[in-house]
Amino acid sequence: MRKPRDFDAELKALSDKAKLLRDRKLVQLGELVLAAGADALPVEQLAGALLAAAQSSDTSTKEAWRKSGAAFFQRTARGAARGAGRGASGDAASDGSAKPNPAGPRAA
Repeated sequence: MRKPRDFDAELKALSDKAKLLRDRKLVQLGELVLAAGADALPVEQLAGALLAAAQSSDTSTKEAWRKSGAAFFQRTARGAARGAGRGASGDAASDGSAKPNPAGPRAA
């Protein structure tokens, strides 16, 4: 005879897994904001930019954003591969070069 399934335990396991995935997504979004340098923006400005992006229906603008984002991730992936040149504290080795700011100069 087959053992009866414990639906409550399975439901709890699925619920726990969903919570872990939501938490991981939240952490990754925060890391993305930091990596992009958007943490320097006021919260209201960042929220407004995200709302405008989410509500945009202009496909050419969205495609430009997608390409820019893909280029950003390619740059960061290459930077991570060169992370072997970092010190024990995780700071970049001082080689005299500075990373260009992809957002351009900011007005004060």
